[in-house]
Amino acid sequence: MRFKITDNVTWVGKVDWELKKFHGEEYSTHKGSTYNSYLIRDGKNVLIDTVWLPFAQEFVANLQQEIDLDKIDYIIVNHGEVDHSGALPQLMKLIPNTPIYCTANAVKSLKGQYHQDWNFQVVKTGDKLNIGSKEFIFVEAPMLHWPDTMMCYLTGDNILFSNDAFGQHYASEYMFNDLVDQDELYKECIKYYANILTPFSRLVDRKIQEVVGFNLPVAMICPSHGVLWRDNPLQIVTKYTEWAKDYQENQITILYDTMWDGTRKMAEAIAAGIKAGDPSVNIKLFNTARRDKNDIITEVFKSKAILVGSPTVNKGVLSSIAGIMEEIKGLAFKNKKAAAFGAYGWSGESVKIINEMLASAGFAVVNDGFKGLWNPDAQTTEGAIQFGKEFAKLY
Repeated sequence: MRFKITDNVTWVGKVDWELKKFHGEEYSTHKGSTYNSYLIRDGKNVLIDTVWLPFAQEFVANLQQEIDLDKIDYIIVNHGEVDHSGALPQLMKLIPNTPIYCTANAVKSLKGQYHQDWNFQVVKTGDKLNIGSKEFIFVEAPMLHWPDTMMCYLTGDNILFSNDAFGQHYASEYMFNDLVDQDELYKECIKYYANILTPFSRLVDRKIQEVVGFNLPVAMICPSHGVLWRDNPLQIVTKYTEWAKDYQENQITILYDTMWDGTRKMAEAIAAGIKAGDPSVNIKLFNTARRDKNDIITEVFKSKAILVGSPTVNKGVLSSIAGIMEEIKGLAFKNKKAAAFGAYGWSGESVKIINEMLASAGFAVVNDGFKGLWNPDAQTTEGAIQFGKEFAKLY
């Protein structure tokens, strides 16, 4: 599939309908994804990025149908990660001397991955590349989300090629934001931000302010994954600005794992207590062993507070709780409150351990937590409800 974005800009990427996991097994892609590559024709011809390695041969063959490869004057690599650069080795075998414009960190990344000393041309913020009637302006964007990342802006067409910023893992034949299901689109956008960009929110905010400060008109934003923003393209920039500022909705999310349903029953009783204490709050419960971890993390991102529960197992917590808490710690959420709970039969360390995990992850732990011995009886259930009511007063 190839299609024109403007008279002189053509999308030459790949729609991956079958993709289920990304970053190894770390990120779920329920809606597939796209690897967006762009061909710009002017006085000079420029290729921006390639596609993931499994599609390298297909990509090069399709590109050859679009343009004589020898007529590609420049290649811009906005980011060296393999889902963007995977077809580069095969392409460079055919046009080995073509200059590659990228950041200094991208040179390190590309050499480290492919062990080739191509014709690298290092650029930094403010550098320009004249291609005839138009020019590219380069903007470094380190840690959005790798140290090598940059964006580039095409004058005349007024297109911001934003790399991983403003993208989504979302496969579609429509490929433009105004044509796809808006609920699906924004669900994938916030999931992408929550799971990938949250740790860099301060950098996101600063980079947006920097780019806005250039006072460049933006007719379209073309990211590296998902659909292209042509209808009111700055709407996604506005959302990123909102998400970057310790985002939260009127929501509490309860995460738990359970062995013999005791901790599940406590989770449900706590939820009932919260609802009784604050009928307006949205409460969501997730069994971390049975629900998708990236979907759960998205809900944590949206929440003003969370509760985390596990029974005590071998003086510790269940593995799904330990795993997701490690992921949550790495995402460095800010301005969120939390508490722990769990059932136990013998030693009962889980609540203390979870409290330590929550504090280490940057949550404001509001109390010592709640634990109940064995399968909750009426008294323990009532205690969990009361715990929920009290928690509703603390956020």
